[in-house]
Parts: sequence; C-alpha cells; structure tokens
Amino acid sequence: MPVSATVPEVVDLGQLRYGEALAEQRRVHERVLASRDSTSPSAGTILLVEHEPVITVTPRPGVAEHVLLSREVLEARGIELCETDRGGDVTYHGPGQLVVYPILDLNALGLGLHAYMRLLEEAVIRTVASFGLVAQREEGATGVWIPAPNRASPTHAAKVAAMGVRLRKWVSMHGLALNVDPDMSHFGAIVPCGLVGRPVTSLRIELSDAAPTMVVAKQILSEQLLALIAAAASREKNLEERSPGPA
Repeated sequence: MPVSATVPEVVDLGQLRYGEALAEQRRVHERVLASRDSTSPSAGTILLVEHEPVITVTPRPGVAEHVLLSREVLEARGIELCETDRGGDVTYHGPGQLVVYPILDLNALGLGLHAYMRLLEEAVIRTVASFGLVAQREEGATGVWIPAPNRASPTHAAKVAAMGVRLRKWVSMHGLALNVDPDMSHFGAIVPCGLVGRPVTSLRIELSDAAPTMVVAKQILSEQLLALIAAAASREKNLEERSPGPA
C-alpha cells in the first residue's frame, strides 16, 4: 500500500454497548481494507468510546476461570459478559474508562505487531506523563503501569491501561483501555488480564482532584497516538524512497 495514505481520522462514538462498538470496528476494518486498491488509500480510523459495564473474555483455554462471578450475579450488578476475538485475557470496560480502537493499516505504517504494541504503550505513557505521572512498561505484562514509588498507595506497581489487539490482513482491531475514573469495584469481578495479585489503578486514584476529565484524556491520548503514527509513516516513507528500484 502507498505510504501516501491519508492520516487517520479520530471518531468519538460516545458511550456504547460492547457489541455495538465491535460491529462498528468491523465496518471500519472493511472500509480500510477496501481502500487499499483505491486512489485514496486510508491509513485507518481511531475510534474512541466508553462502554457500558462489560467483561470481555477471549477464547483462550482457562481464561473463563478469571471471571470470578457467575453470569447471573454480573447481570444483577448491571455488568454484561461478552466473548471477544482480540488477544489477551479477561478485561473489564465501563463508563469512566477511555477505550481506544485504532483500526490501522499496519502495512502502510511499516509496523509489525511488536512495534505496534509498543506504539500503543508509548502513547499512553506520554499521555500519563502530561498529567504529571510516571508510567512504564512491565516485562512480561502487556500494558502500562504506574510504578510503586510514584503511586498514591506505593505497595505495588498497578496497571492503569490494558491492551489487547487482533490483526486481520495486517489491519488492526481492538486496542487499549485507559482507566480515567471508572468504578474500580467492578474490577473485583475478574482477575484483570489473568495477572493474579497485580492491582489496577486509575488516574482518579493517583491524581485525586488533579485527574483529567474524560474530554481532556481523549484529546491528549488522540494527539499522542496521531503523533506516533505520523512518525511511523514518515519512517516508512523514507525507507521506501531510499529503496532501489527494479534492476
């Protein structure tokens, strides 16, 4: 695909049930794929959404055991239980959590899966830093973490953003979830991402009254993602321009 693909657009879906947002991801995915053969190829679309309370479970063996409450108890608490086709384990989504679904043509950006995951993490790390928090990667645990020395409760590093993606024909689906100010009690219904004993946190917990609003979090994280995507596209363009033509 040409590296002259358009810059990704950012679309705010507001608050949706998980199934509705998944259907929209699939529609956008098909559009991005179809554009490859057009005169105006698309680099993709970044979808922003807050979900109504839901626990998503991947089909990997043993993952369902990380849901600690029955479907009936979850329904009584207003939490939906849905299967998902992304990578990863079990995850909670709900109001106050910023979920970002970048539907991107990774071929156009010159990104492999590993580099793409690091790009997502870097966007969150930079976003969190803009609010005065130090965040980091943890070896063997995908996502973004607030290390213990920088936390309001400094016992353990805690996950502030979870990640899980799927690639189909090198166009990405799913993405990341940044805890801005969700109902943290709902995380007690799962073993988040299957990591036993690893706490989760939110910007509200760590920053108290200085925590950003959802509007601000959406703006900053979108800007950081777009900047990193533009840098990746620029690198790919430079590589293509330096590549020798046919002999």
